[in-house]
Amino acid sequence: MVFSSTLFLFLFLPAVVAVHTVLPRRLRNAWLLLASLFFYAWGGVGYIIILFVITALDYAAGLILPRLEEKRALGAKKAFLAAVVVCNIGTLAFFKLADLLLGTANALFSADLPILGLALPIGISFYTFQALSYVIDVYRGKVAPGRNIIDFFTFVTLFPQLIAGPIVRYTDIERELADRRVTSSAFASGVSRFAIGLGKKVLLANTMGEIFRSASSGELTMLLAWCASLAYMFQIYFDFSGYSDMAIGLGRMLGFRFPENFRYPYEADSITDFWRRWHITLSSWFREYLYIPLGGNRRGLLRQILNLLIVWACTGLWHGGAWNFLFWGLYFFVVLVLEKLFLLRVLEKLPMLVRRIYSLLLVFFSWVLFAWDDTGKLFSMIRALFGVGVPLSSDKSVFVLLGAASLFIICAVFSTHIPASIWRWGERKLGGESAHVICRAAVAFSIIFLSTAFLVGGSYNPFLYFRF
Repeated sequence: MVFSSTLFLFLFLPAVVAVHTVLPRRLRNAWLLLASLFFYAWGGVGYIIILFVITALDYAAGLILPRLEEKRALGAKKAFLAAVVVCNIGTLAFFKLADLLLGTANALFSADLPILGLALPIGISFYTFQALSYVIDVYRGKVAPGRNIIDFFTFVTLFPQLIAGPIVRYTDIERELADRRVTSSAFASGVSRFAIGLGKKVLLANTMGEIFRSASSGELTMLLAWCASLAYMFQIYFDFSGYSDMAIGLGRMLGFRFPENFRYPYEADSITDFWRRWHITLSSWFREYLYIPLGGNRRGLLRQILNLLIVWACTGLWHGGAWNFLFWGLYFFVVLVLEKLFLLRVLEKLPMLVRRIYSLLLVFFSWVLFAWDDTGKLFSMIRALFGVGVPLSSDKSVFVLLGAASLFIICAVFSTHIPASIWRWGERKLGGESAHVICRAAVAFSIIFLSTAFLVGGSYNPFLYFRF
């Protein structure tokens, strides 16, 4: 089940919200847990076993760690944490990397190792990191262990952010799990935020996805390669940021405040700045739970570069079990190290427009690496982008460009702060609060209505980050 489906919009969501509203507060988490498990089981009942095992392991670990501390068994406490981390990351790595390593071994050594053909459990990258952050925070003494098993399982399985984030830490919603109130203003804000995310996904990301599929299929030209890559750059942004907006909006409808995950990343003026704006919860997770524990920047430049190499290799492989994701992570590692060594000092002297073009071009080429897990197609696309061995254009490429040009402009505008600034200006001009409420409601329901019309009439509706 996906957020951008009529089943979710008109059956599942209204039922969950209605029952959640009328239930006593002490029963709301139990209801959300049942609803979340049903939501997750829709994608395959077998996946629930893995979700349950990881959640149960980390719940038990949170209870055991303080007892080891009480006994002053510091060595045992560290060993136990290491074992829990290995179990969590090992499970994730097994599903992500087993077939990649087996296939690579077969190719390199002419071996005949059996490929397991493992189906990646939906959302495992997100809920594993989420649950593991809780265990580490308990170990550090940053959070008290959650003793209510219903509350903890609700935290891990909460359906708005279970499948594709944002990565929510236990400290983010600990109080709201225990006691939360859904005010009318918070609920209205949640509906509005959900509608914005739905519009991003259905009206923009899906449209860009269709252009990407059309432009990248068949005989490539240089113009088609650029159209396809540009469409993918917009698709992945509106797809993922749209999902995050919907998750944050759903959270508000249910009384939770999830962390922001995007802040206009295509306005960044460096790659360092880009990663402060893109998938913020993942960047902060790696910084907090991997980069800093490795030593961060406290042990000299060479050690810092090594730490960055480890972090970005892991970031790449977190996204998928294919070599292109590792290349993608290492691509950003190289650029970020170069920025740290000298590029940022050079960029500071340049006009803002130049800095933003620099960042956008590097991000553009990074998405080319990200889009193709087939290395043959990847290298074909890279060659086509530079006009190597392909014609400049064709009748098809001109047709695609003419049809997509206005949509590219719309996506470019909506990926910046401009629409939000215009909206705030309009709200100031409206004056009274009642006018604001009416206007927001009209815009939200217009987007939902238009998105529903697109969903009923269309067939292309994937979420890119579901595969991670």
